[in-house]
Order: sequence, then C-alpha cells, then structure tokens
Amino acid sequence: MAKLLASPLTSLLSVALISFVITAVRSCSPADQTALNAFKSSLTEPNLGIFNTWSEDKDCCKDWYGISCDPDSGRVTDISLRGESEDAIFQKSGRSGYMTGTIDPSVCALTALTSFVLADWKGISGEIPPCVTSLASLRILDLAGNRLTGEIPADIGKLTKLGVLNLAENQMSGEIPASLTSLTELKHLELTENGISGEIPADFGSLKMLSRALLGRNELTGSLPESISGMERLADLDLSRNHIEGPIPEWVGNMKVLSLLNLDCNSLTGPIPGSILSNSGFGVLNLSRNALEGTIPDVFGSTTYFVALDLSYNSLSGRIPDSLSSAKFVGHLDISNNKLCGPIPTGSPFDHLEAASFSDNQCLCGGPLMKTC
Repeated sequence: MAKLLASPLTSLLSVALISFVITAVRSCSPADQTALNAFKSSLTEPNLGIFNTWSEDKDCCKDWYGISCDPDSGRVTDISLRGESEDAIFQKSGRSGYMTGTIDPSVCALTALTSFVLADWKGISGEIPPCVTSLASLRILDLAGNRLTGEIPADIGKLTKLGVLNLAENQMSGEIPASLTSLTELKHLELTENGISGEIPADFGSLKMLSRALLGRNELTGSLPESISGMERLADLDLSRNHIEGPIPEWVGNMKVLSLLNLDCNSLTGPIPGSILSNSGFGVLNLSRNALEGTIPDVFGSTTYFVALDLSYNSLSGRIPDSLSSAKFVGHLDISNNKLCGPIPTGSPFDHLEAASFSDNQCLCGGPLMKTC
C-alpha cells in the first residue's frame, strides 16, 4: 500500500497552527493584564522607566519588566520588582530605585500568584490590602524597605503555602497576628525595624520549618516563649532592640542548629546560661546592653568557635574565664562596660584584641589595657 505523503503546504499549515495554539496559550490572561494595569496605576516610578515596558501592545507575560507567567495557562505567577538590583536597567541608570504610591487591592485578582516582591523602593506607603491573604498559591511575600503602615493582615495564616514573609524596614504597627503561627511552611520571617508590639505568640514554636526569625528593632515585650525550644530548624534568631525581659532560658543553649542569636538592647536579667557559651554551634552571640549579672560561665573548650561574642554593657562580675584561651576561634570579643576584675588571660584570642574590648570594667588589668595587675 502506498504511503500518503503530506504536501509541503499541509506541513506548513500544521506548523503554523501549532505555533498559533502555543502562542495563544502562552499569552497573558486578559483579566490578569487588567489587574496589573490597575496595580500600576497606584504607583509612580520616576527614574528608571520600569513601567514603560508595561504597555497595552505588549504581552505582559513576555515583555513586561518583573512579570512572569505560567507557560501553559498564561496566568501571572510572579511579580518581582526590587528597588535594589543588579539588573541592566539599574546598572545603566547608576542609581537604586525609588517608587511612591500604594499597593492597589487589584493585585488580589492575580489568583495564580506565587511570588509577590515589591521591595526596597523606599517610598511606597499605605497598608497591605487585607485581600492579599486570599492568594492561596502565594509562597513569597516580600514588601521590605518601604514606608508601609498599618498592621500585618490578621488572616495571614490563610497563606498556607507561604515560605517567605519579609516586611522589614517599614513603619508597621500592631501585634504579631495569632494566625501567623499557622504558617507551617514558613522558612524565613523578617519583621525587622518596624513598630510591632505585644508579646511573641506563645505557640511561636509551631513554625517547625522556620530557619530564620528576624524580629529586631521593634517594640516587642514579654519573655522568650518556651515553645521556641522545639524549633529544630531555627538557625538565626534576632530579637535585638526590643523590650524582651526575664532570664535567658537554659534551653536556648540546647537548640541544635541555632548559630546566630542576637538579644542585645533588651531588658534581660539574671545569669548567662552556661549552655549558651558551651554550645559549639553558635557563631554569633550578642547579649550586650541588657541587665545580665553573675559571672561569665567557665565552659569554653576546644570546640568553641565564635565569629563574634558580645557581652558588653551588662553587670557581669568576677574574672574572665581561663578556659576562653582554649577556644578554637574567637574573632570579635567585647566584654567592656561590666564589673569584671582580675588579669586578662594571655594567648589567643586575647593577643589580637584591643583595649576597647575590655574597657570600663571594675578592675581588669593586664593585656591590652596596659594596666599592671
């Protein structure tokens, strides 16, 4: 039986039809493009011309700066607009971005959105639209580095797929919503430098996937919730420059992967738990500017490795532990402005430290202080 051969014209038509179908499928959803235009209308970016690419005669999935879409559905999945970037548009202008305006609720119509980044523009103000919590597919919400006000949306816990929440360096207020601890997929939480008040939720430890909790420079009160002790993935905890009070719990030093702990500029009292200083996993420990008292635990050893250890501006007394000389590495050490006495040990790390690390104590002597014991 003779084979039926397709004519060149038939083949050409088939290719054209396939190309048309692919193009049609991948073009931007008209509803999403309408929502993006409304979103753009509430923002002004005068220097870089970013929104010049957002024109009606261009496909928002292919040609609009900062927009990405699902290749099959044509739905918008990512808004990625950063005011500090190494993209060519920034390199050419030689400046960082500046944008003013507000976040229009029309963004909530982008129901396929998985990533919403509108960060480091310095001038975007107003509140976060509460309807943002209806974006069920959202995995990244990064609105840091603006002038946003108001509170964290109360229903933030509805974003069950959220892995990154970054609202740092804004002017937000109110308390951490109770629903936030329902974000079981959350890995990165950053609320630094706002006006967030109230206590850390008692069930904060429910965030089992969290590896970074950066809550410094706020108005948080209360003590460290015990539930944090069960956060086995938590590597970075920053609660500096708040109003946290009470003693540092012993369990803090028993956390398995915690490597950065910033508790400086709070109202912590009582002694320093020995478990914190003997934990070889800590790399950065800042307990400065509190009301800690007692002696520095003599628990250092050959596995001790501190990139930075700051115990300054407390009421610590007694001698500098001799065991600190046996530490594997101590890069920066500051024990100034305490009530320490006695000779400064010799050897590493003391031989590379300056007098400022030991100044304003009760009766320390020797070493870089040039004070005879």
